[in-house]
Amino acid sequence: MSEILVDRTDDGVVTLTLNHPDRRNAMTDAMTARWSQVISELSAESSVRCVVVTGAGSAFCAGGDLSWLKERGVESVPDLRDRMLAFYRTWLSITKLEVPTIAAINGPAVGAGLCLALACDLVYAADDAKLLAPFTSLGLHPGMAATYLLPRAGGVRLARELLLTGRTITGSEAAAEGLINRSFPANDLKRKVVHIARDVAATAPIAARLTKVALNQDQPDLEAALRWESLAQPVTMASADMMEGLTAHRERRMPKFTGS
Repeated sequence: MSEILVDRTDDGVVTLTLNHPDRRNAMTDAMTARWSQVISELSAESSVRCVVVTGAGSAFCAGGDLSWLKERGVESVPDLRDRMLAFYRTWLSITKLEVPTIAAINGPAVGAGLCLALACDLVYAADDAKLLAPFTSLGLHPGMAATYLLPRAGGVRLARELLLTGRTITGSEAAAEGLINRSFPANDLKRKVVHIARDVAATAPIAARLTKVALNQDQPDLEAALRWESLAQPVTMASADMMEGLTAHRERRMPKFTGS
């Protein structure tokens, strides 16, 4: 059984499905190794326009494999640090993809699983999906960049509440709090995300990638943003895709971008 299912469409959308439903898609060693391989392969594929991450069965991801964590209790702190850093970096390597990424939280997203979702550029969830980061409830300090991703996505106050209490929120609550983009009825989630992913994939690849870079830079001030845009926008002005976009707009048709 493949731990990660990879589905490609002709329009450049790639869907990655965490595929260990009997364990609620917990991040096992085998799944972690497969994830590393898949992300590395996608990084080298020029045809990819958008990547969607979801879970098989009723869960998105239960986070780190608890039995895997128990085994770490016999190791020294330096060894544990090295192991955990490698684990975090492997799963968060999705942030290094140049193309836009989307998380479709179809069910429980727990701990590291929630962090994986929040590491994506866009996050959507089923209305009734359960989102939680119960690290301290398990006697653990948060990991997988939880203390960075949660405040960045939902604000410091919400991050404190979720991390210090371990409280569970639903997809609809997460959307209302601004932690994720939107939530949908569970039966509509897949269809809605497919539509959004196709919209993303239909945009000009060079412009989309440079926009992702800009949004991830956390520009310190207006002038820094202007300096970046005064460089990035001319790059797109010199592209064939911009001419295609303008021509398609004039001819009232959908553009056919090639990434050139």
